Amino acid sequence: MNVQQAAERPPITLVESEADALADLAFGIRTRHPNVSRMLLEEIDRAETLPAEEVPGDVVTMGSTVEFVVEKTGERRTVKLVYPKDADIAEGRLSILTPVGAGLIGLRVGQSISWPDRSGEERLLTIGNVARPD
Repeated sequence: MNVQQAAERPPITLVESEADALADLAFGIRTRHPNVSRMLLEEIDRAETLPAEEVPGDVVTMGSTVEFVVEKTGERRTVKLVYPKDADIAEGRLSILTPVGAGLIGLRVGQSISWPDRSGEERLLTIGNVARPD
């Protein structure tokens, strides 16, 4: 997939109950972190929402362990996507309220997205593997 194709955000799927919780979180940080709040709300708004049992197993949901590649550098990262209270980057637990966390939610294996990192630099991220919680 080239960067031009990735500029169009791929379709995403969210678990209905998670979408509601994530919207509440995003609204709660609007004043302190307006960019992350806006990005997460945009993703929620464009997502297809389904009951948990109907979401395909290769979709990134909360609690998923996700392997992705930063295409520019070839760096492979594996993180567990978590709610802010459980975040600990040293332990590989990435908060949904980070730019990368907001970009990963709802993607499927093989999909790529151009997404800003904490410094605002756009990076093309490609999902390599998803392990969902039981």
